[in-house]
Amino acid sequence: MAELIDTVAWVRLEGGRILCARPRGKDAFYIPGGKREGDETDLQTLVREIAEELTVAIRPDTVAHVGTYHADVPGHPAGATVRMACYLADYTGTLAASSEIEDVEWFGYADRDRVPPVDQLLFDDLHRDGHLR
Repeated sequence: MAELIDTVAWVRLEGGRILCARPRGKDAFYIPGGKREGDETDLQTLVREIAEELTVAIRPDTVAHVGTYHADVPGHPAGATVRMACYLADYTGTLAASSEIEDVEWFGYADRDRVPPVDQLLFDDLHRDGHLR
């Protein structure tokens, strides 16, 4: 059976740009978030991952599903796919890169080629709907 990487991502948009993070030791930027652990719900995964990566607290009462995307995973065996469930949400605290994150940047649609294929699908939808410039 092909590998499925099950992830949840935080879509944080400001001024027509989207928040992206580059983990330590990696070249690519990603939409912040990460892999589900055990029987976690999407919300539990989102809250935990964003606290770990960006030192802020997601406000669960503001979480809204944007879409779920599937794509092949570069650098993995053929047939490996990633599933990325994407959510908008407000937060409390101050955005800051944690020890896991090397760099945080705000990307526009022109930066689409700097993120993995599954993230590019989200970029396309956000751009089409006028949320990402």
